[in-house]
Amino acid sequence: MDFPDKLKEVQKYLFEKCLDGWLLYDFRNQNDLATRFLEIPDSKMLTRRFFYWIPAKGEPQKFVHAIEADNLSHLPGKQVLYSTWQKLEEILKKALSGKEIILMEYSKNNAIPYLSKVDGGTLELVKGCGVEVESSGTLLQRYTSVWSKDQYADHVEAASVLSKAAEDAWRFVGEKLKNQEQVNEYQVQQKILEVIKSCGCQTEEPPIVAVNAHSADPHYLPCSDRWDPIKRGDFLLIDLYCRKNKERAPYADITRVAVAASKPQEKHREVFEIVRRAQAAALELVRQRFQEKKKLMGREVDRVCRTLIDASGYGQYFIHRTGHNLDVQLHGPGANLDDFETRDERELLPGTCFTIEPGIYLPGEFGIRLEYDVFVHLDGEVVVNGGMQNEIACLL
Repeated sequence: MDFPDKLKEVQKYLFEKCLDGWLLYDFRNQNDLATRFLEIPDSKMLTRRFFYWIPAKGEPQKFVHAIEADNLSHLPGKQVLYSTWQKLEEILKKALSGKEIILMEYSKNNAIPYLSKVDGGTLELVKGCGVEVESSGTLLQRYTSVWSKDQYADHVEAASVLSKAAEDAWRFVGEKLKNQEQVNEYQVQQKILEVIKSCGCQTEEPPIVAVNAHSADPHYLPCSDRWDPIKRGDFLLIDLYCRKNKERAPYADITRVAVAASKPQEKHREVFEIVRRAQAAALELVRQRFQEKKKLMGREVDRVCRTLIDASGYGQYFIHRTGHNLDVQLHGPGANLDDFETRDERELLPGTCFTIEPGIYLPGEFGIRLEYDVFVHLDGEVVVNGGMQNEIACLL
């Protein structure tokens, strides 16, 4: 979508919601949501504050420092230059005079930290102009989290790479143990990275490979000088993620579990089945709402998933949100499936992707997390990428 078209949509939204405008602000690329929406090239030097004011009606305005006068030159609107702090405050007061409610990249009480990009001092400055500031989160994700067809294709390809990497990892462990050779968490992690890189993908962080009690630590990472051996009878969890080596390619993210045995223990089966049913219940809610063309907030999906685990007696061991938005960053800026760590009341939108990844973590024993990626097509069709795990993999 071209920026003029985005601008028309935004102004229509502002008018319909009885909002006076949207004030986008950045300093030193601290507000990457604003710079992304404004399509500011990475090559631009953002060493001074800028504001881009979109009123509900009328022409936008660009408030930029004189030494970086061309930073917003690609955008429509009247440009106003400043050099001193006094001049900047004067410009803001004039632009916001008579206004009541505006949007910024702000989250009340920092309820959703992903949205809280504007620093407290700048909020004080803006509120000092006589306006009330509300969050732009609901509006913003339409432009920062909805994928193009090419992005979706890149995601599907990345998800298939992860599935291959997971299967290769299980095969690697199984063959090592069958041949009575030593194998450890770090070796498996490096094996997964080899597959990811050989398939033209990249990752922000190395994958999680966790054996036995380590799997009860959701973000445990082995490294070259910290790892445990993998032996017959052990329980294993791997969490892997990657994106294609292309600009704007989004992530895929999956988690799988296995036992280095011919069959899992009874407690492994019990916990696995609870987590699997919770994941399925969350997916069913997503499919139902989009089929019925009804709105669905991220927190609602978390609540359905969490309620099932609570009822099974393991609620205290489900210690994180149900899922997160996926984008060019592993943890994207869109709605999360969360009514636990935060209360995410943003709507899940067509054209966006998110993980569903409930988990139960028993300290000192093991942890089970199941994760796949859910994409909602523009017509409301809900698809799962990365594969569903319906039973614990047995490596021997």
